[in-house]
Amino acid sequence: MPLALFALTIAAYAIGTTEFVIVGLLPTVAQDLGITLPLAGLIVSVYALGVTFGAPVITALTGRLPRKALLLGLMLLFVAGNTAAALSPDYATLLVARVVSAFAHGVFFSVGATIAADLVPEDRRASAIALMFMGLTVAIVTGVPLGTFIGQSLGWRATFWAVAGLGVVALLGIAALLPRRLSRAAPAGLPDQLRVLGSGRLLLAFGMTALGYGGTFVTFTFLAAMLERVTGFSSGAVSLILVLYGLAIAAGNLAGGRLADRDPVRALGWLFAAQAAVLVLFSVTAVSPLWALATLAALGFLSFANVPGLQLYVVQLAQRFRPGAVDVASALNIAAFNLGIALGAWIGGMVVDSPLGLIATPWIGGLMVAGALVLTLVSAALDRRPSPGLGLQRNA
Repeated sequence: MPLALFALTIAAYAIGTTEFVIVGLLPTVAQDLGITLPLAGLIVSVYALGVTFGAPVITALTGRLPRKALLLGLMLLFVAGNTAAALSPDYATLLVARVVSAFAHGVFFSVGATIAADLVPEDRRASAIALMFMGLTVAIVTGVPLGTFIGQSLGWRATFWAVAGLGVVALLGIAALLPRRLSRAAPAGLPDQLRVLGSGRLLLAFGMTALGYGGTFVTFTFLAAMLERVTGFSSGAVSLILVLYGLAIAAGNLAGGRLADRDPVRALGWLFAAQAAVLVLFSVTAVSPLWALATLAALGFLSFANVPGLQLYVVQLAQRFRPGAVDVASALNIAAFNLGIALGAWIGGMVVDSPLGLIATPWIGGLMVAGALVLTLVSAALDRRPSPGLGLQRNA
C-alpha cells in the first residue's frame, strides 16, 4: 500500500477521535462550563448535524476543486475547528467550533474514499478504502479512551489540543505524500442528491440507518455519566471501560460484515432485534458493575455490527432504483448515520432532563432500534413482493 494511504488513515483517526471522544468528556465539560448534562449532550448533536447537512452541500460546491488541494483545505479547517474548541471561552463558542470540525468530517470521507481507491490498482481498491476507514475503528478503540484519560487528567481542552496536533500530522502527511494529480469523478450536485431522496425505497433504508444506528446514541452519548452516577465506577475506570467497549465495537463491525455478505436485510433484522433487547436489558443491569460490563460488551458488539449491512443494502437498493447515483446514495446514507447520532443524543438529553433520568436512556434507545426493525421488516416484504404498497414503490 502506498504511504499516502497511511496519511489518509491518520486523518481518519483524528476525525474519528474528535467525533466520539466528547462522549467520555461530557461530565467534565458540563462541570467546567457550568451547564447541565443535557445541554452538554447537544455538543454531540450539533456535530452530527454539521456532518449531515454540511457534507452534501460542501461536497457539491467543491466538486470541481483539485482533490489534493481540497483535502489540504479540509484538514486546515479540521485543525482550526479543534483549536477553536480548545480555546472556547464558553458553551456557544464550543458549539460553533464543533460545527466547523464537522464540515471537514463529512466531505473528507466522501472524497477520501475515492482518492484511496485511486491510489492502488483496481483489484486492491476495496482493501485501500478499508485501510482508510480503519482509522475510524482504531479511533474508537484507542483514541476515545486515551482522549478521555487526557481530558480527565489535564482538562478537556487538552484533548482538543491533542486532536488538533493529530490533524497537523495528517495535514503534513497529505501534503508530502499525496500525488498532486488525482483523477476526479464528475461532481454530484445538489439536484443529483435530491433525485436520490425522491426514491421511497431509499428513504425507507435511510430511516433504518438513522433509527438503528442512532438508537444506541441515546445511551452512548451519556455513557460516561451513567457509568459514574448509576453504576458507581470512578472516572478513571470509565476510560478503561471505553477500551472494552471499543474492542467490542471493532469485533462487531467485522462480524456484521460477514453476516451481511449474503443477505444484508435478513442479517439486519436479527441484529436490530438483538440490539433492542440488549438496550432494554442494560436499563436493568446498569446498577450492577459486573452485569453492566457484560451487557455493555454485548451492546458494543451489536451497536456497530449493523453498519456494513446498512451501507451494503443502500448500495443494492440504489443499483436497483437509482443506478446512476449509487455514490450519492452511499454518501447520503453516511448523512443518515449522523442524523441518527444527532437524534439519539437529543432524545437522550431530553430523557436525562426528565423524571425518567439516566437509567431510562437504554430502553428509550431500544424503542428507536425497534422502530428500525419494523422498517427493516417492511423493506424485506417489499423486496419479496414488489408492489405499490404503502406508496413507497410508486415513489421509487
